[in-house]
Amino acid sequence: MKLNPEAELDAYVHSLTATRIKFIHLPPLETHKDLCPANFITTLVQTHVPLVKQAATNIFQYSTSVLDSHRLAGFVLDMFFPSFIDLGNELGVPSYVFYASDAAFLGFQFYALGLHDEQNVNIFELKDSDTEFTIPSYLNPVSSKLFPTVMLKPESLPMMNTLARGLRKAKGILINTFWELESHAISSLSEASAPPVYPVGPILNLKSESEVHQSSDIMKWLDEQPPSSVVFLCFGSGGSFKGDQVKEIACALEQSGHRFLWSLRQPPEPSKGPMASPTDYDDASEVLPKGFLDRTHGIGKIIGWALQLAILGHPAIGGFVSHCGWNLTLESIWFEVPIAAWPIFAEQQLNAFKLVRELGLAVEIKMDYRRDGIGSDEIEIVSAKTIEKGKGA
Repeated sequence: MKLNPEAELDAYVHSLTATRIKFIHLPPLETHKDLCPANFITTLVQTHVPLVKQAATNIFQYSTSVLDSHRLAGFVLDMFFPSFIDLGNELGVPSYVFYASDAAFLGFQFYALGLHDEQNVNIFELKDSDTEFTIPSYLNPVSSKLFPTVMLKPESLPMMNTLARGLRKAKGILINTFWELESHAISSLSEASAPPVYPVGPILNLKSESEVHQSSDIMKWLDEQPPSSVVFLCFGSGGSFKGDQVKEIACALEQSGHRFLWSLRQPPEPSKGPMASPTDYDDASEVLPKGFLDRTHGIGKIIGWALQLAILGHPAIGGFVSHCGWNLTLESIWFEVPIAAWPIFAEQQLNAFKLVRELGLAVEIKMDYRRDGIGSDEIEIVSAKTIEKGKGA
């Protein structure tokens, strides 16, 4: 499903065509820029159901006319598309879901659905509260301040409940996690009326030699730094901040005196639609404090898009200021890089809670920060003092 075609993504997909993977390219959704985020997934699914059905039917018809080794064996679905399970049932094949987040959050989704369906709790009414909940997939009580924003908005909560109900219909759920990291959460799911879960992680692409070559200037700079001396700041493919917050981060870095490598990207234009990604600055000095680049020239480096694995695996990296997206979390654990947690949206607040309070693998910068806000609430500016304290820990 092509939403916002990008050259890098297309090149990566093309590189895989030489393997046993065959791609079927569906027509792009022309109207996605006009959709609000709350209805985006629902509309995306509704639009693509006939397209996916036709593609799957073609595969099914082909597989019944050739050798059994080519038969249609089943579906593996994205965690946002359990609605296609009905199509698998229609074709008589099992449907599994690949869950790209962690087992604890899957438990949270089922728990939140139970609150709504069985206890008539309107979760979006908790948006201004600090109520604590005992959620089976977490060891400690969880504050409603850490619930995903999408669960605290009346216009998007129905979509999340629909997704959770759909997940229950799967033959099984493949989770990008591993037993040693989430034994409690994985065990709890067996008592949550959930399908069988299979921890298949960590799924990482560790073949970063080409990335190193492409980012040789970054690698050369890191090669010149002492071991475990550089703080890496990266907020993932969707992470960006507006100017006021960028300046606070810059002040914190300068005052801390730590060496740093900062992946600084500008927010997407609202006109690009709900799935648009941040882009690199043409001139980052325009958003940074005056003279910042000159004053930090000896200890810091500002970059755009970051090749995360290659950087995290470098021996000069000693800390990681992260949004706590699950992929980057697994990568930082793999390379044994401690995290300073600064979640932004989605399930990242709960990921930060898990890393800080449950596993002791991170320190907190601002665990209940929300860049996506709630309603008309203004987005909080995290001060340089707060940021510096988190990095210093």
